[in-house]
Amino acid sequence: MKFELPSLPYAYDALEPYIDARTMEIHHTRHHAGYVTNLNKLLDGRDELASRTLEDIISDIRLVPDDIRQGVRNHGGGHLNHSLFWQIMGRNKGGEPSGPLGDAIRSSFTDFASFRELFSKTALSRFGSGWAWLCLDSADRLVVLSTPNQDSPIMQGHVPILGLDVWEHAYYLKYQNRRSDYIDAWWNVVNWEKVGELFVHRHEMVSQTRAV
Repeated sequence: MKFELPSLPYAYDALEPYIDARTMEIHHTRHHAGYVTNLNKLLDGRDELASRTLEDIISDIRLVPDDIRQGVRNHGGGHLNHSLFWQIMGRNKGGEPSGPLGDAIRSSFTDFASFRELFSKTALSRFGSGWAWLCLDSADRLVVLSTPNQDSPIMQGHVPILGLDVWEHAYYLKYQNRRSDYIDAWWNVVNWEKVGELFVHRHEMVSQTRAV
């Protein structure tokens, strides 16, 4: 079992002026890379976990041996969370989602503006370090929630399709303590096409499972 740091699907400066290039570089090559390195060290020689995916491990963290459980929770969750985070951003993005995802957001939250307000409030009110998420719950409904530190929503049985990192290392160089400004700026880089793909893929998987 050997995990690798994924490449970004864009250049470090692609999200300027909303997220600066230096922050992206440090975030990717030091923070995310650190999670990957430490996760590999923790799982080295752990044959009992070798046949399981990281998603399986994190979703049932109680099965991880006590001596490495918290480390795997932190670093494995960090790897999963960031791997999604990079995907759902891009240059010249933002706006509002269309298609099935747009319809589902309007159905679940009345309109996009209400969803955005709820999501932003959830991100802003997360005390300390953590994440804000748009997820599909076990009943395949859209929900907004937050998690502390590097905990993943899959630990609660949810499937994340949109996540915002509100650890200070994600924004401090440009925004200092102004998390609200960072959150407002981040909406300009959300890649709704990718989030929509994740939403549709999840629904297709659920439909196939129910058909069986």
